[in-house]
Parts: sequence; C-alpha cells; structure tokens
Amino acid sequence: MSKKYPGEMLLADQAFMALRDLLLRGEVRAGQLVSIAELVEKTGLPLAPVREAVKHAESTGLVRILPKRGVLVIEPTPDTIQSCFHLRCMLDQEGARILAARLGEAPMQALREEHAAVRDQASEGITPELQQWAMAVDWKLHLALSSALVNPLAARVYASNYDCITVLQQSRRLLPERIIPAMDEHLRIIDAVLAGHEEDAMRAVRAHLAGTLRWWGIGLYEEI
Repeated sequence: MSKKYPGEMLLADQAFMALRDLLLRGEVRAGQLVSIAELVEKTGLPLAPVREAVKHAESTGLVRILPKRGVLVIEPTPDTIQSCFHLRCMLDQEGARILAARLGEAPMQALREEHAAVRDQASEGITPELQQWAMAVDWKLHLALSSALVNPLAARVYASNYDCITVLQQSRRLLPERIIPAMDEHLRIIDAVLAGHEEDAMRAVRAHLAGTLRWWGIGLYEEI
C-alpha cells in the first residue's frame, strides 16, 4: 500500500517522496534495475508524475535512467562510495571547525553521552535494536556537524548526499564489529569540538572517513 502524502502536494512531488521512501527503506535497493511500470505499481501513483519523480531522483544522484532498459538505483561501486563519503567529510570538517570555534554547544554534550552509552552497551553484546540505535546516533552527529554550517546551499547538497549514502548503506548494513570503532571515532570528533580544538576536530573527521572507507573495503585515495 502506498504511503499517503498531504493533498496539497503536486502529484510529481508526491511521486518523488514515494520513490525516495522506497529507496531509503531498501524496498528498491542499491544497484537494482527497475522499470517505470514497477515504480508505478509500488508507489500507487500515475505514470506521468512517476516519470517526473525519476527525473528528479536522477538529478540528485539517486538513480540513473537507462534508455530502453529502466531505472538503475545508485550502485555501491568503490568510486561512488568514496565520492559520497568524501563529500560528507568535506562538509563535516567545516562544521566541526565551526563548532569547535564556539567551544561546542549543549547538543554536543548530549551527543557525547549517547555515543558513550551505545559504545558501553555494544561492549556487552550486539542486538538488532542496538544496531538500529547505533545507526541513528551515528547520523545525529553528522547532521549536527552539517547544521553548524548554516548554509542553505550546503544543506541541500548535504540532504541529497544523505539520501545517497542511506541507499548505499542499505546494501551493507552496519556490522556489529563496526559499531565500537565508529563510536570511538565519533567520540574523538566530539571531544575535540568540546575542547575547542579546531584542527584536532577536523583531523578526527578525516580519520572517521578513513575508518568508514576501510569498513567498505576501500582505501583512501589520498590524505584529504
């Protein structure tokens, strides 16, 4: 059953949100080739707005339209993975620098406590619920860093990249052995921000990128 959207939304906007939901939930997966007809069936929306939604999704990097073949969802290739996470790193670095210059803010301390709680629980054992919590906490920090930019253009780029990374991550769920290292990497970012150490915060963001790419089995092509 298709999800309901506000009646005042244009059908093309409804179709894009429905397509985005399918991708973010993993109902249409990274690297999958689907037809427009399949997307019409899955969204429950008419053909014309679904076509417009696919064009919009292509403009944000979520899919590629392959003439006479269908719609190819963003593929988890090494180049694509590296590009998406590198872009996030560049914006996160500036966010970390800004927050460190302000000696951190109240949400950062709360984020630190939540990261520490995830790490402590992970050391006692991994459950599916903990994995979901870890993924949510992971993104909380990244979104906090991007929000510090207070830049509408950067926010739009970050939002599109967030969608691409989320779809890519559906192809490889967060593994138990990655949770503790990821929390440790995040805690180093947070601690540098809270201490007001701008360069240390930026280095910690770059180290997190390297750790993330290693988890994907990809080497960092250069020191950023």
